Amino acid sequence: MSSVISARRRVAVAGVALSDCDAVDDATAYALHAQAARRALADSGLGREVIDGFGSAGLGTLAPAEVAEYLGLRPTWIDSTSVGGSTWEVMAAHAADAIAAGHANAVLLVYGSTARADIRARRRTSNLSFGARGPLQFEVPYGHSLIAKYAMAARRHMHEYGTTLEQLASVAVQARANAAHNPDALYRTPITVDEVLSGPMIADPFTKLHCCIRSDGGCAVLLVAEEYVADCAKAPVWVLGAGEHVSHTTMSEWDDFTVSPAAVSGRLAFERAGVGPAEIDLAEVYDAFTYMTLVTLEDLGFCAKGEGGAFVGEGRLLRDGDLPVNTDGGGLSACHPGMRGLFLLVEAVRQLRGEAGPGRQVHKAGGRLPELAVASGTGGWFCSSGTVVLGRG
Repeated sequence: MSSVISARRRVAVAGVALSDCDAVDDATAYALHAQAARRALADSGLGREVIDGFGSAGLGTLAPAEVAEYLGLRPTWIDSTSVGGSTWEVMAAHAADAIAAGHANAVLLVYGSTARADIRARRRTSNLSFGARGPLQFEVPYGHSLIAKYAMAARRHMHEYGTTLEQLASVAVQARANAAHNPDALYRTPITVDEVLSGPMIADPFTKLHCCIRSDGGCAVLLVAEEYVADCAKAPVWVLGAGEHVSHTTMSEWDDFTVSPAAVSGRLAFERAGVGPAEIDLAEVYDAFTYMTLVTLEDLGFCAKGEGGAFVGEGRLLRDGDLPVNTDGGGLSACHPGMRGLFLLVEAVRQLRGEAGPGRQVHKAGGRLPELAVASGTGGWFCSSGTVVLGRG
């Protein structure tokens, strides 16, 4: 599906919201969906009657029909694309195309998960793999867990380019520093590189703090056609361009462990938006592991291939750095209830609106608000990527 939007109706993000997040022991995942949806509608200033499109993944037997029914919606456009962490950027691209083409007018994307609470209550257990059918049958018997695949990719980057453990650890340190001023973040206490390096080993080279946290939570994003903007409660944030790409599922089919699918989705998104990486004021990228941040920034074009270690190791990712990244603390410190990609869009929109709050809001020179942001989600073990460029004005 094409994501060229400019020649048709413009598409804006009208409302964004989080549900209760981090530690939620007294709500179902359905309730978190509903809470986030209500809050996003309230944020937009529009009524639920405008919603004619709906996107959901990860919950229910017949997603998104089951979730739409729970919310009392009867959409005429639906999407249940499920490609892991990149689901929501890909789904946002599809929704923007549908709105631009006149197939929908207002599309609600919503996600919610009680991943943390379910484990604590023994309603589910952790899993070593996504399954053992199809092509995965050739890897699973040999212990290729999800985290091991990321660890192997990180080791390859270290081998090829001299990336160091200290540089990877600095990603976690900066994410925690960004989370310090986020009241919704699960972990806000500062950490050091030494603390990251000395933590318990999970999958070499990743210690515990190289890995995302597990939390509960949900969020929602409402995208609308340009004619609805005049009735919205807040100034619009426009979808300028989007791209998506699928790379591989088996490690043996991955051409280069040091190149993520963001190399393609990012290029497409920037081309369609008519802007380049140098013009971006902040980036929200999927960070299930520290290596994901590093390689995604390389592949989006913020630094050359192989230079990610030096790039992230110089404090650039901090709220007041050269390129603020994961300004809410990301999946490494703020929240990670599962398919986190929708949270990236919420944070990007809040930053562009100037709503991030004291100590967390990004400013350009002279105190001006940021104008351009990129949100890039990654699914599986670098299997898929979706990238969305957003802008004010």
